[in-house]
Amino acid sequence: MIDKKNSIQKAERAVLVGLVNKTQTEEQSREYLDELAFLAETAGAITLKRFTQKLLHPDSKTFIGKGKLEEIKEYIIQKEVQVVIFDDELSGSQISNIEKILDTKTIDRSDLILDIFASRAKTAQAKLQVELAQYQYLLPRLRGMWKHLERLGGGIGTRGPGETEIETDRRIVKDKISLLRRRLQEIDKQAFTQRKDRGEFIRVALVGYTNVGKSTIMNLLSKSEVFAENKLFATLDTTTRKVVFDATPFLLSDTVGFIRKLPHHLVESFKSTLDEVREADILLHVVDVAHVGYEEQLGVVNKTLQELNAFDKPILVIFNKIDRYEANTFDPWLEEGVKQEIMSELRERWERETNGNCVFVSATERRNIDELRRTILDKVKELYRIRYPYKSEHYY
Repeated sequence: MIDKKNSIQKAERAVLVGLVNKTQTEEQSREYLDELAFLAETAGAITLKRFTQKLLHPDSKTFIGKGKLEEIKEYIIQKEVQVVIFDDELSGSQISNIEKILDTKTIDRSDLILDIFASRAKTAQAKLQVELAQYQYLLPRLRGMWKHLERLGGGIGTRGPGETEIETDRRIVKDKISLLRRRLQEIDKQAFTQRKDRGEFIRVALVGYTNVGKSTIMNLLSKSEVFAENKLFATLDTTTRKVVFDATPFLLSDTVGFIRKLPHHLVESFKSTLDEVREADILLHVVDVAHVGYEEQLGVVNKTLQELNAFDKPILVIFNKIDRYEANTFDPWLEEGVKQEIMSELRERWERETNGNCVFVSATERRNIDELRRTILDKVKELYRIRYPYKSEHYY
């Protein structure tokens, strides 16, 4: 991993900054900052306060107004804040200008996500993918964010005539990006060969927003231990297991979670990981129905699937965490009949919107898991009948 001054140190005191404008309402800004606080916590920071400002357009020099910056500066001095985190992507010059005024390390949402990915990367492939995304993020920000890069070599051929330090830095980063891309292409070829060697199995992939319970459902369906915890991006690497339901085998993959405002270069860098989604026969879209913004999260994932050209596959929407939904929605005094009516209306609505392709479960309480298994099995068998009719007699 590259050594950056912008990585979050454990237990750093942080403040969050968001904008309310014509593209982002006050309510949305509050939700986004909730998520940013969760991201900061995942990275190891402690959030002390949130600042928001209403502006028609972000300030080109400092993103927010000078008055708001002075207010933040006073708070930073008073509380000894060590990092300021903006919810939107900042340019290199904006970061430089803000840091001059605040005299405090300043990062944006993209940088924070990259920092989490860097700490979570375990395999050689994931580490290369994150490093590539970091360099792609830094390239347009070199002038504002870096004083200089460590020189990678000296002598003939390492510096052009009259080349400035920033141009040299830019060339070093571009060379590094090219090298990382070549290395990833080699790994991609190996991964593609491995996927081809899996034989004529129907392939099922779990997709969804980050922290919706994909890994927990993976563990339930495959009866194997896949790392799962209540943090964003708990897993970066795709895990694939062979699963057998009623003598019908298929391959089940868990994939990296999606998120709002996911940096484009991160999606590009994780292309090979997302190939599991593109090449799957069936997608299981897991949704945290207890989350206040679950509909928007569902939309973010659908939009990402469209960008990956993977939206035309059979998709089963798994509304997870119904136990928490009921706890959040029902008052203790509510009659049982009214509770059932509310849940029936919720199911009917989403059955209409998904053409019947949805299941409501609680992975932690193992509720409706048998129904989920039956539904997946029916879809897998149907695809075997269509795709491998000569094999299908063995599977149903």
